[in-house]
Amino acid sequence: MLKNITLSAEDLVIQKAREKARDEKKTLNALFREWLTKYIHNTNLENEFEQFMERTGYVNSGRKFTREELNAR
Repeated sequence: MLKNITLSAEDLVIQKAREKARDEKKTLNALFREWLTKYIHNTNLENEFEQFMERTGYVNSGRKFTREELNAR
């Protein structure tokens, strides 16, 4: 059984979200239901991210880059 809820957001945010949903051939309701389902199944994302960062903390590029090298295009 589907149950209605009320959410609040700025008009511009809602408008842009509707446009993006329309581009994806979906509704905001459908996208919210997808998000809600993912949300209840991924309650541990922050811990998983921290564990990943700890596991990959050893990664080193091998050298330091200068500001000029980082900004070069």
